[in-house]
Amino acid sequence: MPTQMQQQQPWPWAASAAAALKSRRFLLLRPPHYPSSSAAAAAAAASTTTISRRLLLRPPRAATAPAPAGGVRLTVSDAELESRGFAVRRTAEGIDVAALNEVFARVGFPRRQEERLRRALEHSRVVWLSAAGEEGRPVAFARAAGDGVFNAVVWDVVVEPSCQGLGLGRAVMERLVDELRRDGVANIVLYAETRVVGFYRLLDFAMDPDGIRGMAYYRKSAFATATATSTSPPPAA
Repeated sequence: MPTQMQQQQPWPWAASAAAALKSRRFLLLRPPHYPSSSAAAAAAAASTTTISRRLLLRPPRAATAPAPAGGVRLTVSDAELESRGFAVRRTAEGIDVAALNEVFARVGFPRRQEERLRRALEHSRVVWLSAAGEEGRPVAFARAAGDGVFNAVVWDVVVEPSCQGLGLGRAVMERLVDELRRDGVANIVLYAETRVVGFYRLLDFAMDPDGIRGMAYYRKSAFATATATSTSPPPAA
């Protein structure tokens, strides 16, 4: 969770794609497996189209409503997040792009050209959280890009360092996957640094499932240019 590469202005994520070939892992959201009989398949569909709860950091809260068919049961509800001072946003409308760039920089992502970042947001499914009194400034963010029907790639999952450890990364990821699932998107993938693979596994992403390997288009000259023009290390997800 996304066009031609130009050496004068390389892709914002060009440097990170180079790193992906070296240290990142390709992860795919595990699809549901249905029994052979149609009756059993119908029963399984209601339970297996949601993300597995077996690996949750904490059990779902009793107040959280069951997930609708095709969706994801959320670990923490929008209402509870609001009670903790965080508003849930499900579109890019109102987001402060400059502030998002600041969060990118603070977590070690490369800064993006703001106009290009705005264009990327226009073509992405976006979920982000803002703190009370700072409605335009994201404290947690995730986006996905794809065809809107079959496939999506998750990009730019970040949490403001001062807000890390509060479950906000999980909150935006659960909602992003939920939005995609509701649209019928079944193939959801991402690239992740080794240190965060465990986090995505808790959300039911599998590394190189069934021997499928992720690949990225790679031109050394272009990536060298991208690395030279960026002073920040590649992003983590």
